[in-house]
Amino acid sequence: MIDETWYRCPPDAPVSLAAGGVVLRWEGARLLVALVREAGWSDYILPKGRLKAGETPEQAARREILEEAGLEELQLLGDLGVHERLDFKKTAWKVTHYFLFLTTQREGLPTDKHHAYRCEWFPLDALPPMFWPEQGALLEELRANPDGLTKP
Repeated sequence: MIDETWYRCPPDAPVSLAAGGVVLRWEGARLLVALVREAGWSDYILPKGRLKAGETPEQAARREILEEAGLEELQLLGDLGVHERLDFKKTAWKVTHYFLFLTTQREGLPTDKHHAYRCEWFPLDALPPMFWPEQGALLEELRANPDGLTKP
């Protein structure tokens, strides 16, 4: 077990590549964001997970969003950057690429057979607490700088 803080990479930690996304949709004049929660967990997360062999980060993000949120009608708006931290077990350094997507899809059926995820929509000005602080910070940055998110 690596004994370090979540956001400092130990010199001997293996690197794990992951990807995920922020999915937005308009509901009238309000912009909503899709967050997922696994059964038995009280905190929300953004859909994300490991890259599979041969996948680009964007392909992995789309696959994870389908698996965890059930959303597949995604229009890519841009790259939100890379966030790094120790993984949940504190055994590897996780490098996660985040993308910004827009959808008109209101709901979908998550396809992950191993976890009971549930997707919920929240306005950017009323976000719930997030499990990983960098995900909450990512959404707060988006809320503070909504350039390019004008209603189509």
